[in-house]
Amino acid sequence: MKIAVVCNYRLLPDRVGGMDRFYWLFDQKCKQAGFEIQWFFPNKSDHGSYESLTIFAPESNEPLEHFFNRHIRENNDKFDVVMTHFLELCTSFFKKVKAHHASRTIAVDHNPRPLTGYPLKKRIVKKIKGLVFSKYTDLFIGVSEYTKFHIINDFGTGLKNKTIVIYNGILHELYSKRVGRNAKETNFLVASHLRFSKGIQDLISAIGMMPSEIKKKLKIDVYGQGDYKDELLRMIAKDNLQANFNFLGSVPNLYETYYKYDYLLQPTHMECFSLSILESLGANVPVITTAVGGNEEVIKNGENGYIFKAKDVSALKNIVEKVYLGEMGIVADTSKLIEEQFSIEKMVNDYFQLLTNEKK
Repeated sequence: MKIAVVCNYRLLPDRVGGMDRFYWLFDQKCKQAGFEIQWFFPNKSDHGSYESLTIFAPESNEPLEHFFNRHIRENNDKFDVVMTHFLELCTSFFKKVKAHHASRTIAVDHNPRPLTGYPLKKRIVKKIKGLVFSKYTDLFIGVSEYTKFHIINDFGTGLKNKTIVIYNGILHELYSKRVGRNAKETNFLVASHLRFSKGIQDLISAIGMMPSEIKKKLKIDVYGQGDYKDELLRMIAKDNLQANFNFLGSVPNLYETYYKYDYLLQPTHMECFSLSILESLGANVPVITTAVGGNEEVIKNGENGYIFKAKDVSALKNIVEKVYLGEMGIVADTSKLIEEQFSIEKMVNDYFQLLTNEKK
């Protein structure tokens, strides 16, 4: 069996996360089964286990879909299965792939949806694309029930019988586990891209509403980078909260860091299925997050974290304040759920099963 995996996912040595480890382990499992597997990314890298992958990438800013179709046309390459990650669904790309290969196509949707939904024009366009191009994809995969629902809702009910869910997972053995948890004066981290949709501006506003005696001591470490950082820093300076927020950039070994904290804060406005939530829970660090995307499929309010309505700054302020003061808190070991239901081994096996079923 010959497999192509087309991933619009930039390979960055300073950002190694769950998807990187999935790619490495999936490649290994396919090769152990005697399958040939080629990877198509926007760029090449040899960090981690990428050195063992067969990677092709455009040398310029050529869109990945164009590069893949040009590559297979020029090399007369044919694949039994073409799987995509982080590519737009129901486009002419899949029609061209089918025309060249007559192969099985699997499209994985990792993309969150806007909190208020798409504009009418975009909803209509997606429905049309679903009617025209969905027949060129044999299987759609959502990484949460939320995603599965929106694939069908966006592109039409005709996709219902060929859309399934495979949850993301983490390599839980990597994660140092928190032993015990501060009942009062808890410490917090944020692990997120720094962009407006992640809602960190809401967290800044929430901390600004805190009593002065809390603001004197409360510390939040922020891991991540992005174009919105300057605006976040401006907000922090305006409210004189420099002592409360510490921006630490992206780190490649965040899995070694979660356990140092009591809670993860994720005030996001849109999400698909968050790996940072899984990582935090895997380190026995509860999560305070919003009721968007697949968050409620893993966070049970009051059991392994707290859920609040996105953009509700007052609710976020109240939760963080009560947790910090010890008026509420999570006592359970949050890692158990991850080990049992959201392991990367299960994720790899679920995707591999799709290939073995096809082979049979």
